[in-house]
Amino acid sequence: MGGAVNDAAILARALRDPHAVLALDGAGWTALLAIARAEQLIGTLAHRVEGLPIPPAAARVLSDARASAEQGRLVALWEAEMARRALAGTGLPVILLKGTAFVAAGLSAGVGRAIGDLDILVPRDRIEDAEAALFAAGWEWVKPNAYDDAYYRRWMHELPPMIHRERDRMIDVHHTILPPTARITPDAAGLIGDSVVVGEGLRMLSPADMLCHAAAHLFADGDLAGGMRNLWDIHCLIGEFGTDGLEARAAHHGLGRAVARALRMTEALYGTPIPDRWREWDLADPLYRRRLLARDGWGRPTRRLTRLGFFMRSHAIRMPPAMLVRHLWTKWRMGHRP
Repeated sequence: MGGAVNDAAILARALRDPHAVLALDGAGWTALLAIARAEQLIGTLAHRVEGLPIPPAAARVLSDARASAEQGRLVALWEAEMARRALAGTGLPVILLKGTAFVAAGLSAGVGRAIGDLDILVPRDRIEDAEAALFAAGWEWVKPNAYDDAYYRRWMHELPPMIHRERDRMIDVHHTILPPTARITPDAAGLIGDSVVVGEGLRMLSPADMLCHAAAHLFADGDLAGGMRNLWDIHCLIGEFGTDGLEARAAHHGLGRAVARALRMTEALYGTPIPDRWREWDLADPLYRRRLLARDGWGRPTRRLTRLGFFMRSHAIRMPPAMLVRHLWTKWRMGHRP
């Protein structure tokens, strides 16, 4: 398959139908691997195409990606265990989120998945207990200034990020899944109450809540960075658990629109089977798709104005206008640039 690569659709096709890679030429493989690496999906791609007759150079890259993903899986599980040990004396429920939850439960979404920080959810009224226990076990603050520390504690859905002084691994301790200042306020107590056991002393969200969380992270909070990976998570979760009860659960959390858009985008990119009632596109969907696929054949970000628009949107939906202006002005004076 020759010709210029205009966006990341080449990666979506390969994940959707691994046999599509058999038609790629050298330039096509270069683009596919570069985009997969940029979108943190190269480990997933490596598992999807494993066993197919692919060029030796690409095969070596993908073999390394599988090995790296396996190492990342083991590290993630070890960090979860370290957090469990640190928090064992508090009696807190330790609820794993995102990639660590997927690999701890052996879910298909965890196969080859890139995993960064350890994300956990604890009750808000016990968050100081969690903070003290983790600090005593060797974690320390990442944020270097008082403004960022105060901002997280007052306005965000998590503590300021912490890093372990010996293992150099970060942990994000959440008390809900969206900032309290956001337009949508999911039921944090419900997320915790309906969580399920995933291992000794560890829990994860229920399947419907995992889907709601993935959709919230993508469409009700962030600027769609890493969106293809998040949509692949959703694709795998739907394949494993289906969508029964999802509509009611999304409505309960105020995430009906975000979940509906997530399902439409997942079907569009990966061919995920979804019920007919979720398929009706709105006028903004093509713009979301444009943002999700904004990579060139070297994996570099493209569509700068589209990205900037979604960056601005991500802040606008996080906080009221006056607070947003004050926050962006403060960050600008501190030297932050988007």
